[in-house]
Amino acid sequence: MATGSGQFPAMHAVSGFKLGTTSAGIKTAGRADLVVMELAAGSTVAGLFTQNAFCAAPVIVAKEHLACASPRYFLTNTGNANAGTGQQGLSDALQSCETLSAAVDVNVTQVLPFSTGVIGEPLPMDVVLPAIPSALDNLSEQGWAEAATGILTTDTRPKGASLTYAVGDAEITITGICKGSGMIKPNMATMLGYVATDASLDPELLHRALRLANEKSFNRITVDSDTSTNDAIMLVATGGSGVVIDEPLFEQFVEQLSLIFIDLAQAIIRDGEGATKFVSVIVDSARDSAEALAVAYTIAESPLVKTALTASDPNWGRILAAIGRAGVADLNVNLVQLQLNGVLIAQQGARATTYNEELGQQAMASEDIEIQVSLHRGQASETVWTTDLSYDYVRINAEYRT
Repeated sequence: MATGSGQFPAMHAVSGFKLGTTSAGIKTAGRADLVVMELAAGSTVAGLFTQNAFCAAPVIVAKEHLACASPRYFLTNTGNANAGTGQQGLSDALQSCETLSAAVDVNVTQVLPFSTGVIGEPLPMDVVLPAIPSALDNLSEQGWAEAATGILTTDTRPKGASLTYAVGDAEITITGICKGSGMIKPNMATMLGYVATDASLDPELLHRALRLANEKSFNRITVDSDTSTNDAIMLVATGGSGVVIDEPLFEQFVEQLSLIFIDLAQAIIRDGEGATKFVSVIVDSARDSAEALAVAYTIAESPLVKTALTASDPNWGRILAAIGRAGVADLNVNLVQLQLNGVLIAQQGARATTYNEELGQQAMASEDIEIQVSLHRGQASETVWTTDLSYDYVRINAEYRT
């Protein structure tokens, strides 16, 4: 299940960035599950990775390689996370890089590996390594749609975003794909995401742009409050357009980049495991951002709130209870105001005098739900996006390994 149309957008090619997809049969025969991405020489690369202490072997290797070389290739497999696999997992991730680097004649440290899928099982090298040449044969700047499908796990549809914008007489392209459906609370990244631009940015500006765009997008989503062992988001600037992003052009670039990041992050929520609702939790007039996020995430991750959303039940008492346990110091509940899709539900610590159950049912009937909480304590505001918690979420995760 998923919300929204799910239509895959038109994807603009990024000069200097190619993608090749193939089927290795890692988990399911015939399914696209191995993707190679080629970066033009001279590209700059920035990455953010999971904060989970049990990070996967490819995360460890990718971080080490990114720290000591300029990447030329990304290698992604789905169907197996290569996480919780100890020293063997590290050896397998490195061997995958070695096989690809030998095939294209680059240093092994210029290959970054990424994996997603079942945790705790060894990577099936007997099918992964022989499939790499096939992925290389398919490299193309038009390969975004195939790659978006090739990185999926429990996702029901590929996720992409693309735009162009003018800088003087020139044009900049930003295009990206991601995957993610469950085990989603990124905590510095998403499940897996790859965004490329043909602009040129020095490493410091690129990292800054990535962090700014990521903070208001992938770091504002949660399906189930679980941070994956494999999360990574990569940003590549190939320089193919000839446009150099410097400080005067930086703010505009980050604005455009953030549009891509938000589209991709919201696509993950719309395709959340078992999702029937797309939920925006807005907390305003908080004392600071941390306070607003504490309230927003407590609501967004409450099983009682999320199951009420599945039933389209305006059980607003569950939301008030979540606000009350969010750890806000000296919260004056009599100042709190709650709205559901613009319908005033509660104020002054109780049900609003204008509210009735019929209005609540109408508000909750929509596929897209906006929960707005006003704390009336300050000027800070934050938004978190989440899903409901349906029967299908339980089924998908109960049957994940079968």
